[in-house]
Amino acid sequence: MVSAPALGRRWWAARGQGAFADGERIRVSTVDALPDASLSFAALERWDDRGLLPGIVDLSRRARHTWGSGGFWSQMLVAEGRLDASLDPWGKPWDLAAPKIIVAEAGGRLTDLDGEPRIDRDAALVSNDLLHPELLAALRPSGHERRAG
Repeated sequence: MVSAPALGRRWWAARGQGAFADGERIRVSTVDALPDASLSFAALERWDDRGLLPGIVDLSRRARHTWGSGGFWSQMLVAEGRLDASLDPWGKPWDLAAPKIIVAEAGGRLTDLDGEPRIDRDAALVSNDLLHPELLAALRPSGHERRAG
């Protein structure tokens, strides 16, 4: 469960039983092309620290819409199908455990920046799953190794 009392919102899921927001079933979007996608990303300085700012800039130029936000809010908007992807250069297991299940039950995917289904690598790529391979490819550092955030 993810609860945002200040927003009057709550999301929950159980493996194999779907995802819900405020009592209504939710699903990720069916957008499968980056030029049609809405992306959210946060903290450009953190992406730069990881050596991945060029990839974020490239994605922002290729996407239909971008929004500067991260964390649970943008992740839940992906689960609801209101955003197509959320890219977060931070996140601890306690931040990502519930969103991972909610997003998966809504039909999406939450991984680390290497595409591994992990929540312990201080970053999260959340998508409707259709865009995930393209997003991962854009975030591959060119010519150098990824620096830790």
